[in-house]
Amino acid sequence: MSLYELGYVEVYDLVMRGRGKNYAGEAAEVARLARLRNPAASSLLDVACGTGLHLEQYATLFTDVEGVDLSEDMLALARSRVPGLRGVRANMRALDLDGRFDVITCMFAVPHLESVDELTAMIDSLLRHLTPGGLVVVEPWYGPAEFLSGYTGADVIRESDRSIVRLSHSTLVPGRADRARMVVHYAVAEAERGLADFTEAVELTLFTHEEYREAFARAGCSAEFVSSPYFPLGLWIARQA
Repeated sequence: MSLYELGYVEVYDLVMRGRGKNYAGEAAEVARLARLRNPAASSLLDVACGTGLHLEQYATLFTDVEGVDLSEDMLALARSRVPGLRGVRANMRALDLDGRFDVITCMFAVPHLESVDELTAMIDSLLRHLTPGGLVVVEPWYGPAEFLSGYTGADVIRESDRSIVRLSHSTLVPGRADRARMVVHYAVAEAERGLADFTEAVELTLFTHEEYREAFARAGCSAEFVSSPYFPLGLWIARQA
């Protein structure tokens, strides 16, 4: 049985909602930072939007919002969360959309890229979809200096008749200082369906601050790193040079 047959997307969404992340605060901070640089910004594209938890908030702050994700199941949930949402299934490495946007966001997706070349390609792809004066806002992840190999995490989430335990264990990929392997195990208890569990493993890239700067420069844009109380690892804000 696949993760999706076990209701993975719904489980993922409930875990993301239950971990205490301030989606409203983060969205408001992105809007504030964007409008400091582009006061007229009214349209936003959220790349790797997942189940639409940020988009739900962006929709209250921008006139037009759209989402992109590689998973049609994630997009289906995002559409149900944001009425009228145009969600497009596409790879963030090579977007080719009809529209142009004042702000393009990419929240916690960059570590899924495998190299600086892929990061550069993604940034270049996003830049091509900006309106004049538009901005790209990228949330980074841990770099090699901040990553704790052997780190374990645990969450317990309860909602209505469903309880979920999420356990994670992260280590460096053997022989690599810039790649991490995260194994996540979910145990789910539901009143109707009983107990189920599943495990997923992903490899993530630990980009350095310098590699972000290099990728932005190679894509031909001007980028600044911004500290924010809502984003412990900061944000990169870029526009075409």
